[in-house]
Amino acid sequence: MSTSNEAISTELEVQRVVQAARDALTDEMVGRLTEAVGEGLSLLDQVNRSGLEKALPSIARMVRDGDLERLVQLARVYGSAEDALSDEMIGRLAGTMAEGLSLMDRLSRGGALHLVDMLEKMQASGALERIAVTLPRIMERLEHIEHVLGSLEAAVAEAERMPAPQGGIGGLLKIARDAETQRGLQLLVTLNKKLRSQAK
Repeated sequence: MSTSNEAISTELEVQRVVQAARDALTDEMVGRLTEAVGEGLSLLDQVNRSGLEKALPSIARMVRDGDLERLVQLARVYGSAEDALSDEMIGRLAGTMAEGLSLMDRLSRGGALHLVDMLEKMQASGALERIAVTLPRIMERLEHIEHVLGSLEAAVAEAERMPAPQGGIGGLLKIARDAETQRGLQLLVTLNKKLRSQAK
């Protein structure tokens, strides 16, 4: 008997709860719940049609590896950059890109591609590396040649200012006895030997 009384009491309580819920629900709340359920069902239908469930394992892997978080941060950076770009900056960027394209066009028409081909061939044959190794030595020797030419120019200017040497064999012997003259002749003889050995 007590069991049936408890069942009746429980049933009455359930009915009261249902009645209280009905009383609490306004038409607006019922409309919103219906709309939410309808949108949820529409979303599920769209997910099923688009095949999004196939992407869920990849998305789960991206979440696990932290790739999704990096994508979100990248999107934030992109959004911030987009917000920071003013019309003036966009105009300048467009101008820079146009100038770069114009430069590329001029290089292409001016034969720069032919130059690139030549550089590729030189790189393949090893000539470019030899030039890179030899060029510093050539520059150093050019500096020596410049120094020699400068010295020659200074010597010519100084010889023009000096008084004319005495004529005859006595003057010639005096010049020949001079140590500087002998060093100069020795330098010329050594230079002549080196030039001949290089020519062979």
